[in-house]
Amino acid sequence: MIRINYPEQKPAIRTQQGKEQVFCIVRRKWILLTPEEWVRQNILRYMHVVMQYPLSLIAVEKQIQLGELKKRFDIVVFRHEVPYILVECKEMNVPVSIKTLEQVLRYNIELQAACFFLTNGTHCFGFAKKGNEVLELSAFPGFDEET
Repeated sequence: MIRINYPEQKPAIRTQQGKEQVFCIVRRKWILLTPEEWVRQNILRYMHVVMQYPLSLIAVEKQIQLGELKKRFDIVVFRHEVPYILVECKEMNVPVSIKTLEQVLRYNIELQAACFFLTNGTHCFGFAKKGNEVLELSAFPGFDEET
């Protein structure tokens, strides 16, 4: 399991028309604050502030085609114009499980990211593809690190 040391500064939150919203630093807009969005925004802040991944190379909630199905990934970091890191976020009360792993593996069939992570904000697991092997990671890789 990967320990995430979140930055002290938390995501900006506001109430608009009786609903809480959180400001997405990647999409640069206010998003309805759901438990999963809270995890996503904190992971994004960690990736940008702590790991120094450039915001311009991060995509959030974009649609992908999986056979006949249209799905949305949570976070993808690009490097050299190809997916480098795929992150699947779940709300804190949803355990990271085999079902979550299967979901991120299905998404990665299309994306072919070198690394993929599963998190519920508390628990985080990461993996890297090395040839035909999948290795567990002990941390998020540096942006310029070879995996």
